[in-house]
Amino acid sequence: MNRLPELHGEHLWLRELRVTDLAPFERIQTHRLLTRYLGVDRMDARQAQDAFAQHLAQPYTHPRRKHTLAVCPPGQDTMVGTMGLLIEEYGRNAMLTSLVLLPDAPVRGHGHEAGRLLMAYGFGPLGLHRIWAGHRADHTRMEAVMLAAGLRPEATLRQLFHTQGHWHDVTTYAALAPEWTAQATITERAILDSAPPVPNADTTSAAGFGVRVGAG
Repeated sequence: MNRLPELHGEHLWLRELRVTDLAPFERIQTHRLLTRYLGVDRMDARQAQDAFAQHLAQPYTHPRRKHTLAVCPPGQDTMVGTMGLLIEEYGRNAMLTSLVLLPDAPVRGHGHEAGRLLMAYGFGPLGLHRIWAGHRADHTRMEAVMLAAGLRPEATLRQLFHTQGHWHDVTTYAALAPEWTAQATITERAILDSAPPVPNADTTSAAGFGVRVGAG
């Protein structure tokens, strides 16, 4: 099993998804406004439950390339959003994904911190060299989030994905390990310098959870 450790910042922290996170996850994926700018269409309840089961299985894959984590407020163990890291199959590259916060989340306004925590872990223990991210070109509010995370503008990818019946352009940003680590905070530096993860010898499959994500 390849679990990420808890990543704690000043205004929020990240942890692996748990079975008890189904309700907020489903709320996000079925929400008309929260899914407006995502790279996938809004889901119905059954689709959200199936996607959640797939996310729960991520720590049981070898090698693990997908990391979907729960965003929680400081001092609370309640999921109020998601943040992801997708490790690409070539080079030492990865993409930040799935930053979504519930409308009533007390961490709103600090979403960039979730990205920074994952970037610190990626550039540190995971040994990545380049991390990139993108947003729909018409979602202009995300530019400030990208810059606050320490990402630099790179390009516009034309008609990258198709949702809600339309093709959408995506504006991309990236950070390189030497540049990003030079401006890391003390908290981020501690993550950068932490020991690399030690894979668990347990080869139990996701089915070994003994958990069924049912309807309702």
